[in-house]
Amino acid sequence: MKYTDNAINILTTKTYKGIGRAWIVKNLIGNESVEKIVSLINSNSKQKELITVADFEFNKNQTINQIEIFEESCDGLIAIGDKNFPKYRGNVKESERPIFLFYKGDLTLIDFDSNNVTVIGLLNPDETIERREQKIVSEIVKKEITILSGLAFGCDSIAHKQALNGGKTVAFLPSPLHKIMPAKNKWLAFEIVEEGGLLVSEYFDEHKSGMDLSSRYKDRDRLQALYCDTIILAASYAQDTAERWKLFGQKLDSGARLAMGFAKDYNIPRAVMYDQNLDVNNPMFDLNRELINEDKLITILTQNTLEEIISNIYLNKEKAIRQNNFRADLFE
Repeated sequence: MKYTDNAINILTTKTYKGIGRAWIVKNLIGNESVEKIVSLINSNSKQKELITVADFEFNKNQTINQIEIFEESCDGLIAIGDKNFPKYRGNVKESERPIFLFYKGDLTLIDFDSNNVTVIGLLNPDETIERREQKIVSEIVKKEITILSGLAFGCDSIAHKQALNGGKTVAFLPSPLHKIMPAKNKWLAFEIVEEGGLLVSEYFDEHKSGMDLSSRYKDRDRLQALYCDTIILAASYAQDTAERWKLFGQKLDSGARLAMGFAKDYNIPRAVMYDQNLDVNNPMFDLNRELINEDKLITILTQNTLEEIISNIYLNKEKAIRQNNFRADLFE
């Protein structure tokens, strides 16, 4: 497994009480010495007792032992401060910025230079939704754009499988790479890597409770928005779908709602699959309708608008890369 000393330091730092992503983003830029990190923890954290360099080194060695147990399932760990740490898109508050990622496969697929579209949706789409989603993903893949999703059943799996027909795909997981969730999609995860794709997770240990797992799914949803240039919702129930359609006793809300919300917060372009004539009475499109009504900037997918989305991804990426290169030249 590949990792730098810096990545292990970042990972170890996060194990201390009161230290989360926001603390690390505010206090560390990467590649600080252990002495510097220990000083910052002692002066600016919720630790009840002072820690020593020896304490940190002990925890660091434990961390290394923990992650190396599953090295066959993971190609590496990368963290802020590392040379090739993938740059997220959009405007992101400190508490939601990635600070380290475990990965298996081609990490360059989520580089800022890579053109990426996230495609998400509900767990139980009907056959019509599946066919329409497959067609959209097929068109995107033809333009050499990478498809991102969350490896869940339903729309996520459809996106990954269709992308494997001539393209590349990335799966963001709520679980460590040695414990693929959902387990029944383990074969799909393997195929994604075998075909030159990528698996990404922020976790190396298993969840400790239902609440912890719920939080991890939310983090997974945010990553789907963070590393894409546009996010597409195939279809999804809304929070009140069960009540609205009198489908009592069913939990119909999906993580797609959260991912679309994160994308809005980050100013990532959003699009939805929707046909007024076909979908108006289908509860599986409740979230799509809700988003269309709430946000005039939402793109409703047609052949023409899909072509515009793809064109804008290339144009905006070229512009952003030129700006980044210009800034870099200023400091050389």
